[in-house]
Amino acid sequence: MKLAVVVQRYGTAIAGGAELHARHVAEHLSKYAEVEVLTSCARDYVTWRNELPAGRDVVNGLMVRRFPVRHRRSVERFGRLSATVFQQTHSVADELAWLDAEGPTSPGLIEYIRSNRDAYDFFLFWSFRYYQAYYGARAVPDRAVLVPTAEREPAIGVSLFRPLLNGVRGVVYLTPEERDLVNGASGNDSIPSIVAGSGSEVPERVEPGRFRQKYGIEGPFAIYVGRIDQNKGCDELFDFFVRFTRSERSPMQLVLCGNSILPIPDNPRIRHLGFVPDEDKFDGIAASELLVMPSYYESLSIVALEAWATGKPVLANAKCDVLKGQCLRSNAGLFYETWDEFAEALSWFARRPEQARALGANGCAYFRRHYAWPVVEKQYMDLLDDLAREKPSGGGPLSEPLPGWWQRRKLTLPPAEYVLERLPKGPSRRS
Repeated sequence: MKLAVVVQRYGTAIAGGAELHARHVAEHLSKYAEVEVLTSCARDYVTWRNELPAGRDVVNGLMVRRFPVRHRRSVERFGRLSATVFQQTHSVADELAWLDAEGPTSPGLIEYIRSNRDAYDFFLFWSFRYYQAYYGARAVPDRAVLVPTAEREPAIGVSLFRPLLNGVRGVVYLTPEERDLVNGASGNDSIPSIVAGSGSEVPERVEPGRFRQKYGIEGPFAIYVGRIDQNKGCDELFDFFVRFTRSERSPMQLVLCGNSILPIPDNPRIRHLGFVPDEDKFDGIAASELLVMPSYYESLSIVALEAWATGKPVLANAKCDVLKGQCLRSNAGLFYETWDEFAEALSWFARRPEQARALGANGCAYFRRHYAWPVVEKQYMDLLDDLAREKPSGGGPLSEPLPGWWQRRKLTLPPAEYVLERLPKGPSRRS
C-alpha cells in the first residue's frame, strides 16, 4: 500500500499540534506501507511565507515533496473575512475567499495530487480547515481519508466544509468529543471512521533530578508545556495562578516551557524557561507534581498524553470538552472552570501527594491502553485495509461542482458562530 500524508507544514522543527501528529503518524505507518509527505514550503503558520525549498526533501527517512505557497497570509484580510463568515449571513464566495486567506494556498500541491491520484492508494489529509485539505480531497474524493483535528471553534460551522466531511472515504478522529462535534456539524456519522488519537515519543527513561539541577528549581511545581498565548488560555492561567500565590500558603510554583507571545507576570513563583529540548520537557514533566492545561480548544492534547505516559496527573480547563472528557475517561486528572475551583484543585495536589500519584498511575495505564503506538498503528491500518477492500461509491458531495458565479454571491449561509452554538456540548457519552 502506498500512502500520501498531506499536511499544511512539515518538518522536525515544526511543533504545531496537527503537524507534529501528522509527522508521527507518517513515520509510524511507514512500517506497514510506503509513505510520502505532500506539503507546502511554509514554516510559519501566521504568514505561510515560503521558507523551505520547493521540490523533494527527506525527513527522518521519508520522502517529502514541498510546493510553493502562492501568497502570504494577510492578517488584516483574514481577520476581516473571518468576521464576515463567522458573525454575519454570508455567501459561498465569502467562504471561498476566507479559505484562500486561511491558506496555505498552493495550487501546485493540488495539481500534483490531481495528476498523481493513481500513484497512491490513499491520501491522508490534515486538517479540515486548511486549503490543501479542502481542495486536495475534492481532487481525489474516492481516495481521501480526513484527519480533521477539529476543535470547538467557529470554523467547524463554515458551510463549505459540510460536503468535505461527508464526501471523504474515511475519517480519523482524535477523541470522542471531536467525533461528536463533527457529526453534529455535518451529519457524517455514516462515513467509516475510527477514534485513534496519537501515540507519543516518550523516552524510556526520564531524570527529574537532571531537570531540577539544570534549571535550579526546588520545591513542588506545576508545569505548562506549549505555546504561551491567549488562544491556549494562558492569560487566564496567569491571572488564576497569581491570585493563588496571594491567597494560598501552598509553596506550589508554575514552570512554563515554550515560546511566549504574552507578557509573563513578574512573580517569583513563576519561571519561564522558553523553548526546551524534548529531553528537558520530559524530565520537567517527570519532576513536576502535575501538568496544567488551561486551553479552551483542543482536538487532542498530546502533552496531556505525554504527562500521563510519564505517570503525572493533569489539571485541565473544564471549558474544553476534550480535556474534560479525557480526564473523566482516564480518571487521571482534575478540571476547573472558576478561580475557586482552580485554587482548590492546585492546593489539593499539594496536600494529597499519594492521591495525586494514584491519578498519575491511572493516566499511565490509560495511555498504554489507548495511545501506545502499536494500538494507534493497528487502528489506522485496519481502517485503511477495510477501505481498500470496499469499492468506492461513485459521485458524492465532493464530486459536485461549486456553485456558479451568481449562486456563489447569494447571502444565504448562516454565521458560523450561530451554527457552532447549536452543536453538542460536553464530554462524549460514547467511547
